[in-house]
Amino acid sequence: MNIILMGPPGAGKGTQADRLVSQYGLTQISTGDLFRKALSEQTKYGVIAKYFIQFGHLVPDDYTIAMVRDHLKENTFDNGFILDGFPRTIIQARELESISREFKFKIDAIINLDIPLEKLVSRLSGRRTCQSCGATFHVEFNPPKVEGVCDKCGGELYQRPDESEEAVKVRLDTYNKQTRPLIDYYTMQGTIINVNGDQPMEDVFKDIEKCLEDK
Repeated sequence: MNIILMGPPGAGKGTQADRLVSQYGLTQISTGDLFRKALSEQTKYGVIAKYFIQFGHLVPDDYTIAMVRDHLKENTFDNGFILDGFPRTIIQARELESISREFKFKIDAIINLDIPLEKLVSRLSGRRTCQSCGATFHVEFNPPKVEGVCDKCGGELYQRPDESEEAVKVRLDTYNKQTRPLIDYYTMQGTIINVNGDQPMEDVFKDIEKCLEDK
């Protein structure tokens, strides 16, 4: 089963992707994680992405498409995968259709986590990430047991540059302008499934499971 998981920044895509991985044995392909890995390794994609990510902008389509294409080409996904953060534009969606034909796979479900944008600033700006293991917490909704310290490995927690309040507002504005049309694109195709993301995480996952049972 191959799934596209959509939604604005802070909608909970990472949390739901983790649950899907655990439940169905899927592999998560997060463009954010791929870019951060490329950035830490100073690859060509990382060098290009650094400027855009730190100011909350989307990395240009050409580089994002090339990075995802390379990842799909170089890896195998026996139980299927979840695309998290790709596609984000109509151009990327059309290129994904071309890539799927080239590599002979199909997308079985496109799930969109729907949540009011005004609720997302506090969600994102309150996030804290572990420097060591990458675990995420939230100062209000999921605080660590000790402030500034990761529950899982004891590493130092920090606020990512793209999750400052200023950068979050830019990210949401960018999402509204560039990614919202993609939802309309898939809606017109009749392929998107909207799930209410403004509810407890467990209920969101139950709704996603119900959608997948019909596939």
